[in-house]
Amino acid sequence: MAKPRSEIPSATVSRLALYLRELQQIERSGSANVRSGWLAERLGLKDSQVRRDLSCLGQVGQRGVGYRVQDLVSAIQNVLGTDRSWNVILVGVGNLGRALSGYRGFDQLGFRLVAAFDSDPNKVGTKVGALQVQDLDHLERFAQTQRVDLAILAVPANAASAVASRLQSSGIAGILNFAPVVIPSNSAITVQPVDLALELQRLAFSVVQRHGIAHLGEIAIRTEDSLEEVD
Repeated sequence: MAKPRSEIPSATVSRLALYLRELQQIERSGSANVRSGWLAERLGLKDSQVRRDLSCLGQVGQRGVGYRVQDLVSAIQNVLGTDRSWNVILVGVGNLGRALSGYRGFDQLGFRLVAAFDSDPNKVGTKVGALQVQDLDHLERFAQTQRVDLAILAVPANAASAVASRLQSSGIAGILNFAPVVIPSNSAITVQPVDLALELQRLAFSVVQRHGIAHLGEIAIRTEDSLEEVD
């Protein structure tokens, strides 16, 4: 029996999403079965970690055979909630918002971008992909009449909290927040932050932790030498 979602650690959920991406590639290639060791090697994880994560899905594998790819994909999609279609709106169509609107992976995962909004009169009426940008004043009415589930928030920091409150009052269940400001989740709405600057800081920390400050210059020199050899 699969674990209840509330008992699955967030780190495991993140890895399940990675497994799903790899499994869908395997499925498209026509392979019917996969072993945990292959996923572990592909993602730089330990085999025991992969097996422990997949055990959250219940009995989905067979000893000596591995996992049926189709069964594993279905089980992970069920846990992640991507076995259904989600209507998503984009709020904020600056440079980041326009880039996000063009990401083709949303549709493949069941996230259907149904509308885009902005408060800038110069952007209202323009196109982002196949969508015509709507005035932010129409947000609540659209969300309530079109069964919007989720929102991608890509507005400036000083506007994020106010827009998030409007999204919540519209009945939207979740926000993917790209604005560089903390918007807390509550019982009515779930907020998932995506802070690109924070991720770069984490990356810098990991690089320094692995190599040490004193060795970073040496790494750069070796990289430049390698590039010169290629030239």
